[in-house]
Amino acid sequence: MLRALGEAYPDAHCELDFNTPLELAVATILSAQCTDKRVNEVTPALFRRYPTAEAYAGAERTELEEMIRSTGFYRNKAASLMGLGAALVDKHGGEVPGELDQLVRLPGIGRKTANVILGNAFDVPGITVDTHFGRLVRRWGWTELEDAVKVEHAIGELIPRKEWTMLSHRVIFHGRRVCHARKPACGACLLAKDCPSYGAGPTDHVEAAKLVRGPETPRLLELAGIVDEVPDKTIESQAAKEPVA
Repeated sequence: MLRALGEAYPDAHCELDFNTPLELAVATILSAQCTDKRVNEVTPALFRRYPTAEAYAGAERTELEEMIRSTGFYRNKAASLMGLGAALVDKHGGEVPGELDQLVRLPGIGRKTANVILGNAFDVPGITVDTHFGRLVRRWGWTELEDAVKVEHAIGELIPRKEWTMLSHRVIFHGRRVCHARKPACGACLLAKDCPSYGAGPTDHVEAAKLVRGPETPRLLELAGIVDEVPDKTIESQAAKEPVA
């Protein structure tokens, strides 16, 4: 299954746009209960207005809330961003630390967010157990655990540490594009033969192909061995759709 995911998503990556650890921390906080696409629409102006931890610490709350309103829960998120800025200034010289134990003590940053920051801004391997990751590893029978921290440790024992970050990206990509929560595209999944939950979604190839999303659709269907059975229009239509977060 790891090899198949690697073939399907060789270039899987964090889909939040950022240039610095601070930008990634801010974007990840905003991504809670919000799509990455929406966050990426908000952050360019936000990053220009607040380029440093000091800027967030001294932000005018009403202005900050208005800039992030469309990401949802904007009052709580604004409080987290302002608190994060203040904590970074007070304890870390305005810089985002690169250690898990320090990150999780910062406002708005839990273990999941910390692993996103470590893996993508500092190249420190980490497993990001978001809703997609947890759902898929349970569907695949890799673990029955529900608690995110326990899931992280359980999967970490199965997978070499150096692969943790890319594993997270690839599982999340697959969850957004193929293995959806309510109606997984089982009949168009390259993991079908190894998946104990095969049949949770439609197994008919054509019906399942209509559920696959994102620019990788043609390759995903080819890897699943069903391209000749699916109309070209269906493939083109699904490839053009934005994947859900």
